[in-house]
Formats: sequence, C-alpha cells, structure tokens
Amino acid sequence: MVSRRKFVTGSIAGGVSLSSIPWLSGALGSSTTLNADLHYKYAKLDAILHQPVLKKELFTTPVIIESVELLRFEGSFLCRVRSTDGAEGISVGHAELRTLYPIFLNRLRSFFIGQDARDLDLILERVFVYHFNFRFNGISLGIPLATIEFAILDMLGKIANKSVGQLIGEIHNPEVGVYISTEQRHLPLEEHFAHIKETVAEYNVNAVKIKIGYQYAGTKDIHYSGLPGKSEKLIPLAREYFGDNFTLYADSNGYYDVGGAIEIGKLLEEYNYGFFEEPVKYWHFEDIKKVADALELPIANGEQDQSYYNFRWLIANDGIEIVQPDQFYFGGFIRSMKVALMANAFGKTCVPHMSPGGLGYLYAIHFVSAIPNAGLHIETRGVETHVPFECETSPLSIVNSKIKVPIGPGLGIEIDPDFIKKHTEVKN
Repeated sequence: MVSRRKFVTGSIAGGVSLSSIPWLSGALGSSTTLNADLHYKYAKLDAILHQPVLKKELFTTPVIIESVELLRFEGSFLCRVRSTDGAEGISVGHAELRTLYPIFLNRLRSFFIGQDARDLDLILERVFVYHFNFRFNGISLGIPLATIEFAILDMLGKIANKSVGQLIGEIHNPEVGVYISTEQRHLPLEEHFAHIKETVAEYNVNAVKIKIGYQYAGTKDIHYSGLPGKSEKLIPLAREYFGDNFTLYADSNGYYDVGGAIEIGKLLEEYNYGFFEEPVKYWHFEDIKKVADALELPIANGEQDQSYYNFRWLIANDGIEIVQPDQFYFGGFIRSMKVALMANAFGKTCVPHMSPGGLGYLYAIHFVSAIPNAGLHIETRGVETHVPFECETSPLSIVNSKIKVPIGPGLGIEIDPDFIKKHTEVKN
C-alpha cells in the first residue's frame, strides 16, 4: 500500500525570521492561537511565496510589452504578445475563454501593456489588485491570466533561447510520466468500466485514474444521488482487470462527506490505489485533514484552488500529501511553481491537474519538467489537439507512459501560420 508518510520529510533545513515577513502577522492572526511549529511552517511557506520564479538574470535589457492580442477562430482562441523590439510569443487559450474573454480584454490586457516582461513575477502579483481583480478570482481570472502568461513566457524563451522550464526552474524531468484520466462516472458499472478499458487501450500507458462517487454538477436532477454501491464494485474490478503492476488512482471530485470519504478510502487502500483525489469538497480544509488523518493513502487536492493560502493551510497543517495546481485555473506557470515549491519544502509531491483540449498537455509537461517534486505520473487526456503545429525536439507522443518534453525555445513548437491567420482579433 502507498503510505502517505512517504511523502513527508522528517525535518526542514534552515530557518526564517518571522520579522522578515512583513505581512505574516496579518495572515497568521493572534500568536496565542498557533503553536511555534505552525508559526515556523507558515514563515517557511511565506518566504517561498516571496521568492521570484522567473530567471530575470537571463535578460540584460528591458523587454517592454507593446501589445497583447486575443485572437479567435470559431471555438479556438490564441494569445499573441509582442515586445517593442519585435519579439513575439503565442499561446493557445482554454475553451472557457468563450465565456471569460471579457475579463481578458477589460480587466487584464491593459495592465500588461507597457510593462517590462522581466518583472513578470511582480506583474502577476499586482494584476490581482489592479481594479480589484481579486474579486473575480478562480478560473474566471486564472484562465485568461494564464493565457497571457504562457504567451509572454513563450516570447521570453525565444529571446533567451531557453525552454519555458529553463525560465522558471531547472530541468528535473526531461521526460514526464503520465496517467490517463477517465470520465463517465454517471454511467452504470458495466458501461463505465468498458469506457475505462477502451480509453486505456488507446494509449501506451501503465497508469489510469478512475472517477468514483457521483458528481451531479452536469445534471439538473436535484434528487438523483448516483448508483448505490457502484464505486465499491468498480474499485476492486479495476484492480483485478489491470493487475498489480498497473498504477491506479481515484478521484471523487469532492463527492463524499468525511465519513463516506474515509470508508471509500479504506477500500482504495485495500486495493493499493496510488492516491485519493478530492475526497471531499476542495474548500473544506478541516474535512480534508480529517480524511487524511484517518487514512494512510495519500490525499491529493488543488485543481480547483484559487489562492496560495488554500495550499498554504493544507501544507502547513499536513492536510494533503499531493498538491494539484492546474496551470490554467491557477493563473499560469509562475504561480503554480510557487505552490510546487511550497509543497517541496515539506517533502510533499506535485501532481498538477491538466486542463483538457488545446495544448493543455504541453503546458502541463513543460511545468513538470521544471519542478523538483513531481509525482510518478501526471494527468493527461491524451495528446490530441485541434492545433496544427511542428515540434522539432519531441514527437509529443506517449511511449511507455511518458512524454518527452520539447527543449526548443519558449514552448518549443511552431504553430502553423495558416492556422493562425484564420484567427481574427477579438475587440470587445
């Protein structure tokens, strides 16, 4: 059985002065309510949050952002960023921009224009305060913000002749292990399991994540509560079919209460699953910790999280073993890297969530290439995309459950110019 203890280190080197963190006291509250150990943990995490991620030293002269464009062709979105010196970067946006593009245009774009891209860490911090953007938060701000950041990093990578991973860290993982994520939890057991088998058979992988419980977000039926006993049958069925040498993960997307999560978690432990993702609602921090304390199975959480402080609490209070920032939802590589580094400081693992569609898998593997605490596998929904591009340094295919990360400058790909030309600028 995978033990949550294997994700936790026994001690942390170094020390941080509480007085050196100017906003620590406000974040912690009264010193009488927290013990010294928790004070120390928060100070350690806050020090990491204060450290810049982008390697500004790679750029000797300013890189002034002249334009930030949002381009659209039917359901496809691109972001194109240009500097005053003529450098250019481009990213493929998330499909949810069809809903969120006004935030891109009206709340974010103007803040980036005229800024020195070398100050990207500070820009990403201050844009939350600009016109009180933090009132939007979550994916409503994260997705358009990440789309801009990806394009800027692509531009900076081309200027410095470095991959995105080299801009934000060291290359720890030139190849990234992946698991296939499956859906269809609403189906009866036989149909659901057939879907899992068919999905896994499409790819050369040795790991899969199944969905357990019943997530009613996609239906208006307020009384339906799923198929009783289905998950209890699916968990052993998957292990029996795939065998002991295949890695299995499980995700309930916050379906259970504490008692139900502990009960189903015990069954996951019995059948040697690798982690239990979102056992209860992601913002119920104390409940997450109760589940974690009751199980040896590693608990994963974070794809929905909106702020550093959610992760900060769960890490400091030992409520999770695996952090799962989504590079789109959380607002980009730099913000996600700070979460990974916070987790790493306490011996915890980062297994980022991957937004499907577009080039979500490419962004995810670039991010994981640069983190020191990646899990054995990260999420993928496959490598299919509507975007035609060329990549000289990687086939970007799944081989033995791994994808080779491109090493070219920026994102390491060249999108078909004719495809880009189909897109027109979104004005309002």
